[in-house]
Amino acid sequence: MTSPQNDPGEPHTAEDRAHRGEDLAALLERLLAQAPDRTQKDLAGAAGISYPTLNAWMNRTRGTSRVAPETLRALVDAFRHWGVGVTPKEMFEAAGRPVPGRADEEREGRLLALYRQLPESKQRDLIKFADAMLRDAAAAVQVSRVS
Repeated sequence: MTSPQNDPGEPHTAEDRAHRGEDLAALLERLLAQAPDRTQKDLAGAAGISYPTLNAWMNRTRGTSRVAPETLRALVDAFRHWGVGVTPKEMFEAAGRPVPGRADEEREGRLLALYRQLPESKQRDLIKFADAMLRDAAAAVQVSRVS
């Protein structure tokens, strides 16, 4: 079995696979139930987000497809700190987002250096292309949640 620290994007337990298809509200509700002494306000504070925002996600009155990756990772960290098992993959899929690849400073530096060498019109094209790639990846996550 792989440790979550070594491979944060992959499911690690049968429970991960059993809850595929749940949205962020359902996942957060299930995880909060596993921490009975914790509230939505506790979670919001631990994850560094506002309580009204978290509450809107849980009541499904605010969309979650644009939640920042850092926020989703902060939610995972908060639950793990409380002893509640959850993987980044579960959290990202519940929010309808693909799990971002690991940060690699060398690759990011190379990409930035290439971007800076492009004329402005090509920089805009590259951003549009990256946006389209991200939308395609998110659509693939949505399809896998439904399947």
